[in-house]
Amino acid sequence: MILKHIILGFIFGISMSFISWIVGMIINSILMKTAYYKKLSNLNFIKSKSLNKNIGIKYFKWIVKNTFFKFFNQKIKLENRNTDLTVIRNEMTISEISHLIGFIFVTIFAIYKSIDVGILFGLIMMIPNVLMNLYPLLLQQENKRRIDKMMKRKTKNCS
Repeated sequence: MILKHIILGFIFGISMSFISWIVGMIINSILMKTAYYKKLSNLNFIKSKSLNKNIGIKYFKWIVKNTFFKFFNQKIKLENRNTDLTVIRNEMTISEISHLIGFIFVTIFAIYKSIDVGILFGLIMMIPNVLMNLYPLLLQQENKRRIDKMMKRKTKNCS
């Protein structure tokens, strides 16, 4: 019974995480039209570089850059030094907020399933959710901080 909950919870978590990407994009496109979106675009959950390192964001970044995930969002790419950083930062914000919405969406389902099926099922559901929504969100935030530094340097050099 426990093994069944682990396997089914993991499979359900993966399925819900994929669905949450679509839900995140839809809700994000609605939120973009609100005044509240500006506040959302400057979220920063983990400011510490060492904490990002300790939770493995560096390894996650390597996985994204060197596997099929690199084909998912082609708009977030630095082609050369003349690339418009503002456009890339906006695309990162869209991705970040979509993943945040997706993470919350799956978390709500995981809480419901913890009550309905069992706590183990809900906890196992959160593993794919963390890997498919929370880590991409944190990676986008780290990348946005790097882009902000680059933009600041660029404006300093132009002055």
